[in-house]
Amino acid sequence: MRIAIGSDHIGYPLKRKVIDFLESQGHTARDFGADGEQRAHYPIYGQRVAQAVANGACDLGVLICGTGIGISLAANKVPGIRAAVCSEPYSAHMARAHNDANIIAFGTRVVGEGLALEIVKAFLQATFEGGRHLERVLMIDAIQRGERIG
Repeated sequence: MRIAIGSDHIGYPLKRKVIDFLESQGHTARDFGADGEQRAHYPIYGQRVAQAVANGACDLGVLICGTGIGISLAANKVPGIRAAVCSEPYSAHMARAHNDANIIAFGTRVVGEGLALEIVKAFLQATFEGGRHLERVLMIDAIQRGERIG
């Protein structure tokens, strides 16, 4: 798979470890920045990764900042993106299986390297189950288009 990955300066060291892991698993990792540990703004990288996933240049995305929250909020502003913040593998699996998440986010101040790699692995191994979950994902898409549901 083609995986878009981005982080701010706080997430940079962990991003390098995740890229190495992705490539060791046979995936293509496309790094959208930041390019080092000098201060950087997470919305920039959240948007870049989200746009690459939304336009089909990449299949899925991984985002890292201090908590995973800010960068995921930025990514979720891009139409077609469902970025989920997860701090353990079960939620990462369920984000794809039930919510058709196309980006996973986590925080380097929340999870260590080993747990981060397990989160990424669980996310990539899961597939969207569709069925009853599709109706809910379509409702989320309708909200994003500004439609009233329910």
